[in-house]
Amino acid sequence: MVVGRKTQLVACRKGQALGLGGGIAQRGTFAKARQNDVIALAMSPGYRHVPKPVCQITTELRGRGINVGELVLNAGDGTPEDAPSTGGHGVAFGLESKEMEIIGMHKLALLNHGNVKAHFIYKVRFELRKVAVPAIVLCQCPVTYEDFEEIGVSTRNKEGETPGKVMEIVTGIVRNADVPQAKLNEIVSKVKMCLREIG
Repeated sequence: MVVGRKTQLVACRKGQALGLGGGIAQRGTFAKARQNDVIALAMSPGYRHVPKPVCQITTELRGRGINVGELVLNAGDGTPEDAPSTGGHGVAFGLESKEMEIIGMHKLALLNHGNVKAHFIYKVRFELRKVAVPAIVLCQCPVTYEDFEEIGVSTRNKEGETPGKVMEIVTGIVRNADVPQAKLNEIVSKVKMCLREIG
C-alpha cells in the first residue's frame, strides 16, 4: 500500500547518458509522462548548459502529483538567427519538427534557457512563434513581462505576435545549482495555477 503518494511512470533517456554515472541526459532525450500535462524544456547539455535544475524541478513537480515530461533540446545552444546578439559560440538555436510536435501535445511548457537575458528572451520568442502553448519562463536573471512584450511575445497581460504565451515567470533558477525549496514551491504554485486557468 502506498500512503500519500501516487506512482508516476516516466519513460526516460534517448540513449546512454553523458558523464560519470550517466547523470546528464543527451540532447534529443524525451522523458514522457503518462499524461501530457506539462513539458519541461532543457537546453542541450554542455560544459555551461547543465540541465540539473530541470531534472530537480520535474522531480519536485512529480512529487506534488503533477504529470510532467522533460525534453532536452537537440539544438538548444546559442541564440535564434533573428536575435540581435549571438551566443553559444556561434551555434544557432532551433527546434526540430518532432520537438515542436512534442511540445504542442502538452497543456503547459516550462522554458528554462539560462541566465543571459539578451539570449533567452529570443529563445522564448522563437519557441512561442512555433508552438501555440502557454508557458512559464524559468531563468536566473531578473526579467519582466514587458521585456517579452517589447520583442513581440504574447503574455498574460498583452497579445503579441506569438501564438504561444508567457503566463508566468520564475527568476533565480541558477544553472548547475540546487533550486532552493522556496523557488520549487513557487514553481509548483504557478504550474498548478496555470493548469487551473487552462482547464
